[in-house]
Formats: sequence, structure tokens, C-alpha cells
Amino acid sequence: MIHGTSEIDLPLWRRIWLHIVAWVVLAFLIAPILIVIPMSFSASEYLDFPPRQLSLRWYLNFFQSVEWMDAAWVSLRVGLATVLLATPIGMAAAYGLASLKGFAVQIVRALLIVPMVIPVIIIAIGVFYLYAAIGLINTLTGLILAHTVLAIPFVVIIVTAGLSTCDMTLEKAAISLGANRFVAFMTVTLPLISRSVLAAALVAFITSLDEIVVALFVSSGEKSTLSRRMFSFLRDQIDPTIAAISTLLVAVSVLVVVVLARQSRATAR
Repeated sequence: MIHGTSEIDLPLWRRIWLHIVAWVVLAFLIAPILIVIPMSFSASEYLDFPPRQLSLRWYLNFFQSVEWMDAAWVSLRVGLATVLLATPIGMAAAYGLASLKGFAVQIVRALLIVPMVIPVIIIAIGVFYLYAAIGLINTLTGLILAHTVLAIPFVVIIVTAGLSTCDMTLEKAAISLGANRFVAFMTVTLPLISRSVLAAALVAFITSLDEIVVALFVSSGEKSTLSRRMFSFLRDQIDPTIAAISTLLVAVSVLVVVVLARQSRATAR
């Protein structure tokens, strides 16, 4: 039997080199976060690292600002609506693709993940011209639909992975006992892949929360998302409020990662 090469099979010097490279890459990715977080607690009027005095004034400035709160509320509504649309659509698509075979299925699967592969700027330009023709520019509906398109590929991939580990014979047994396909899925298959569905919903929410390119093209003013307003704010002026908001977004992202990790461990068990 031929075994794949693993870290244990590597010579000691190669393992050491591998760990060094891994830690260097990790430090490179984390370093900006480790700089932004302390700056968010600065008492200075400007971005200051390391902060000379600590303060929560910029967090208070964020929560007391009507403009920032409006943008956060828009992002929250769009994110939740994206979850409510992208999760069932992506789950249904993944279930349908898992139930069928053939070359056409591969084509449909490829089309479903196209928004994740092509540059977002191309999607943003296409969405802008489409929305300009049908009157969806600067509307929550337009933002929700665009974010749903961007989130569906992630939902399809995650739910497909969950379905690949699910014993579909249990659903067939339910059908043989008289349940229709929908009832069998809702009562048998869905509980088995519920962790994957939850993970897909969380990723869809983060995808919507972090998206900025499409929002720059199709939203403005009162319909601006938090990420879009942050971009505009950085262009006009810079103060540590941006660092405070960035820290809060990092905290939300880390929370989602922790939840996903716990779900993965529970699924493995």
C-alpha cells in the first residue's frame, strides 16, 4: 500500500522549515489586525500606534453617531435578508445536485460557483447596469439580491460537503415508509446536515457584511452599508473610529470562526 507523504515522514530540518514558513505567513496575515486593535483604544484625535493613552471614546463615537448606526442597521438588515434567501436557495441547489448525476449536473454546479470565481468588480459593473435599467439602484432590495448572488456559492459548497457525509439511505427509508420527498428531507436529511446549514448561513452573513465592491456601485446615502461608509470615510477623513469599527468587525468574524470550528468538531465526533 502506498501512503501519502505527511509531516511525520519529513526529515526534521524540513519540518522545522515548514513551521517557520507557516508562522511567518500567519504573522504577516495577523500583523495588520494586531496594529488596528490597539489603535482603536487610542485617546488621540488621529490614528496613533502604539497608543499613548487608552480610551473608549471612539467606540462611544461609533455607537452615538446616527450616521454610523444607520449604516450598521442597513448592513444588519441586508445581511439577515441575504441569509434568509441564500441559505434555502443554496441548500436546495446542493441537494438537487447531490441527487442527480451526469455531465449537465457538473455544468450547473460550475455555474453556481461562478460568482465566487470571477472578479467581484465585474459582477458589480454588470449589476450596476442591470439595476440602472430596472430601477434598483440605491435600494435595499438591490443590495440584498446582489449579496445573495455572492453568498449562494459558499452555501452550495458547504451544504454539498455536509451532504457528502450524510447517509441518504435513511431518507430513502422514510420515503419507502410513505413520506413524500419534501417531508423526508425536512424530517430526516435536514437534521443530519443542520450543522452544515448553520455554517453556510453564518458564512453567507459574513459575506454580506464584508462586501464592499458591489455596495460602492449600487448604494449611497441612507442606503450605504457599514463597509461602504467606512470606505467613503477613509477617503474624506481618518480618525480612530474606523479602527474601532474594524475591531468590532474582526470580533464578529472571529466569533463566526469559533462557532464554525465547534460545529466542525461536533460533526467529526
